[in-house]
Amino acid sequence: MVEFRGPWTGDDVETFLQDAKIPVRLATRKPDGSLWIVALWYRYRDGYLECATEANAHLLQFLRSNSGVGFDVSTNEIPYRGVRGTGTATLTADEDSAVLRALIERYLGGTDSALAQQLLDDDREEVRILIEPDQFYSWDFSERMRDVSRS
Repeated sequence: MVEFRGPWTGDDVETFLQDAKIPVRLATRKPDGSLWIVALWYRYRDGYLECATEANAHLLQFLRSNSGVGFDVSTNEIPYRGVRGTGTATLTADEDSAVLRALIERYLGGTDSALAQQLLDDDREEVRILIEPDQFYSWDFSERMRDVSRS
């Protein structure tokens, strides 16, 4: 069962994760025990964070060695707020780049750009990263930052 801590309800966390178009910052351990952090596009569906990355990414080697992750999705604009947590990552092939295509639609608004075409190249092999959260911790500085200038 997923644990929710912080000021937001489970529904608030879900709404934030579905609406925010901020990359997830994903932390894992390298085989030598040191930490590795990457930023990835994600989508939140059915209680899971879902990402995709190229099959030769170092991140995948690290996740195969240790599937435990920490994650953070937080705003870069005032008022600062967000969700962080822990979970377990599962790796599978991203058949026909379906997850990647959905992420491109979510973050770029379509597949017509040069970046989208580069990412969807037929020679590129993608892997789906499915993160099953076990804990969410929300935080929201909206009230305490209400009089802070946004310029």
